[in-house]
Amino acid sequence: MIRARMAAVTLSMALSVIACGSGAGDDSANPVGAGAPLSATITPAAPTASPAPAKPAAVPASLRFTAKTLSGDSFDGTSLAGKPVVFWFWAPWCPKCLSEAPAVKAAADKYDDVAFVGIASLDTEAAMKEFVQRTGTGSLVHLSDEKGTVWTKLGVSAQSTFVFMKPDGTSARVSGPLDSGTLDMLVEKLAG
Repeated sequence: MIRARMAAVTLSMALSVIACGSGAGDDSANPVGAGAPLSATITPAAPTASPAPAKPAAVPASLRFTAKTLSGDSFDGTSLAGKPVVFWFWAPWCPKCLSEAPAVKAAADKYDDVAFVGIASLDTEAAMKEFVQRTGTGSLVHLSDEKGTVWTKLGVSAQSTFVFMKPDGTSARVSGPLDSGTLDMLVEKLAG
């Protein structure tokens, strides 16, 4: 008797499923169409993954410095973490620095995704400001490093020197003067 009831219940359920998915009558229950199996219309919703929070860039030890810009503002080297950076170490009286200033300005204008920072030393701040005005490089951030603190932090001992720092903090030092072609090649490699 129990077997007979179970068979009747199973048959009843099977008939209900067949009747609902038979395609007879209203197809709104099966928007795919009457000929498609009902299971084709059921697609489980994919769990929505919340975007991972942006991981702050690790700050390399070489960027842990503060300085003053030639315009008198405070500058925190950690603000450059995670970005490609070209540091240009120059002195106001340096003829090599003067000759490469147009190439540095052109590269800074050309490569928006790379930070360019001039780091002046080995003279007075007044002489540094006059150099920036004479070379037309005022659109760059220039640091006044009269005591050579940033030069020492980045391992630079002579002008003209460039430090090309990748977003991960690895860097390469190149002595100048650099012409436009060479500077562009090195910046493209850095940004690449």
